[in-house]
Amino acid sequence: MPLIIVLLGIAILILLIGYVKLDTFISFIIATLFIGLAMGLPVATVTKAIQTGIGNTLGFLVIILGLGAMLGKLVAESGAAQQIANSLIAAFPSKYVQWAVVLTGFIVGIPMFYSVGFVILVPLVFTIAATTRLPLLYIGLPMLAALSVTHGYLPPHPAPTALVVDFGADMSKTLLYGLIVAIPAIIIGGPLFGSTLKKYNPTPLKAMMASKTFEKSELPPLSTSILTALLPVILLLSSAVIDLLPAKPSAVEAVVDFIGNPIIAMLLTVLIALYTLGIQRGKTMTELTSICGEAVKGVAVILLIIAGAGALKEVLVVSEVSQFLGEKLQGINASPLLLAWSIAAVIRVCVGSATVAGLTSAGIVLPLIASTGVDPNLMVLATGAGSLMFSHVNDGGFWMFKEFFNMSVKDTLKTWSVMETIVSVVGLIGILILNSILH
Repeated sequence: MPLIIVLLGIAILILLIGYVKLDTFISFIIATLFIGLAMGLPVATVTKAIQTGIGNTLGFLVIILGLGAMLGKLVAESGAAQQIANSLIAAFPSKYVQWAVVLTGFIVGIPMFYSVGFVILVPLVFTIAATTRLPLLYIGLPMLAALSVTHGYLPPHPAPTALVVDFGADMSKTLLYGLIVAIPAIIIGGPLFGSTLKKYNPTPLKAMMASKTFEKSELPPLSTSILTALLPVILLLSSAVIDLLPAKPSAVEAVVDFIGNPIIAMLLTVLIALYTLGIQRGKTMTELTSICGEAVKGVAVILLIIAGAGALKEVLVVSEVSQFLGEKLQGINASPLLLAWSIAAVIRVCVGSATVAGLTSAGIVLPLIASTGVDPNLMVLATGAGSLMFSHVNDGGFWMFKEFFNMSVKDTLKTWSVMETIVSVVGLIGILILNSILH
């Protein structure tokens, strides 16, 4: 009976989001109420669990995602993203331009939300394709593969960061393992798959090519742009690397633990970005405050979605459905990493949103971490990889790609959807291999 109730609850969630087009946060709350009440919990217990789930989930994430949004906005508004793209493309010969756009997508994708990175970088891809006279998808898809993988796998992006909290993982180690897994996924889903798409050379609509561009004199230095964009990664990885060393001076360990703390790392990065990409570039604090304020507005909807998922997870725990599902899943003779990936993949195909898919899966697979002893950092990555599986017509990213590149639905399925499937499956394979090496 608990399994049927959960399946009905997820079906309600999918129906409300995918077909009724109801707001995602409201859909999560309705599905959560249904599961809690159907399990026989009192209304007061269900609403208390919703309150607790939202509070526990957002306590850490509001800081990380808020600061992450500010950093991404500063990188975009200062011209740092354009500087990174222009400089990397100029440094590579035209026959290696795919690798230039992959690096661009990866570097810009780490601090910047997917949709923002897409809108900023895709018009630059159009310009590169026209200049080099290379097929558009041959250039564009590798960059989008890099953007997609950073969105699905790596903190400080919303879903991976929320999963780190839900699974009790270590953000620094998750980032380190995520980078190891991300590289082959990006290479295979990007340049290698993109090389098979030379026959596709759509002409983008001129309206989609409009983008804010900076004059060369307005751009910050390349070193400043890259260092600022990657600083959270550098600080977080410093903590993970120090932990791996057999012997470390206590003073060094204390300093690295401080700057490698996710909250401290993001705060330091934003403060440095305000100076290097703002004040040093002649912007006033009033202008910078306005940029940060706009960034926070953009993350509000994502925080509500994460809050709804946190409420669902808490009700599953309080009603003991989560424990029941964990016992049933444990009885399946399969890797918990594969189960996490599969559940996230199924929900992704049904709902469309990678963020919703990853976060909805968390409450279902959470008990497997305690019962099987699986590495929670790898569970974050497996769930994230599954959440990228086969983007199609119910995903906003699918339509962004279709409209920007001016392609038919059929060709979008054969290019974009296949790329998303590749990065998802290759990611799973990499995670399973990494698991066998680590354990």
